[in-house]
Amino acid sequence: MDVADLLAPLQQPLFTLLDTPVSWVEVLGFGSGALCVWLVARQHIANWPIGIANNLFFILLFAGAGLYADAGLQVVYIALALYGWWAWLRGGPEAAAGRLPVSRTDARTWWVLAPATLAVTALLTLWLARSTDSTVPFWDALTTALSLAATYGQCRKKLESWYLWIAADVVYVPLYAYKGLHLTALLYVGFMILCVVGLRSWRAEWTAARTGPAPAAPLGAAA
Repeated sequence: MDVADLLAPLQQPLFTLLDTPVSWVEVLGFGSGALCVWLVARQHIANWPIGIANNLFFILLFAGAGLYADAGLQVVYIALALYGWWAWLRGGPEAAAGRLPVSRTDARTWWVLAPATLAVTALLTLWLARSTDSTVPFWDALTTALSLAATYGQCRKKLESWYLWIAADVVYVPLYAYKGLHLTALLYVGFMILCVVGLRSWRAEWTAARTGPAPAAPLGAAA
């Protein structure tokens, strides 16, 4: 028995949604993905191992749906998750206290990240259009590039990573619905809501860190 035979039960339909069969692997991807984003919003370190499990489920799901860039992206996500796991615990002097703080993305990083995202989108679009049977090469490439940029920001706890995730999710929802992955499309609607929650939470922490505690009143001051 090979690996394909072992994984075949996960591809079997579990129920039907909008006249489209939903497989075990899509349900497992739904559950682990929702849990992962909720944990990220709460800055819980367990988001990284849960996220790796989610990536494995999505490799099977997206490859079967012809979303090859998204399937390949999951492999990169796993590598970034291992880095993010380390960075949140021990990633540089800012994590010396045992917890990486929320910070903003500086201009120098944007000057690298923005053109890199555009370049990845263009190159992936060409590759998908010429080398695969993808029916959505540009949209598959765009969401891949945005997700990579967002994941890098998440690894470093950059506040702007949430804006990138929201932008990617806006495209992901109709893309997955178009490919018949209705449960996954619904999941990404939930992701957008959780992204807003995460953005508010991280922004509150960043603001609190900047303002700091109120200064103590000088000795002898009138009450």
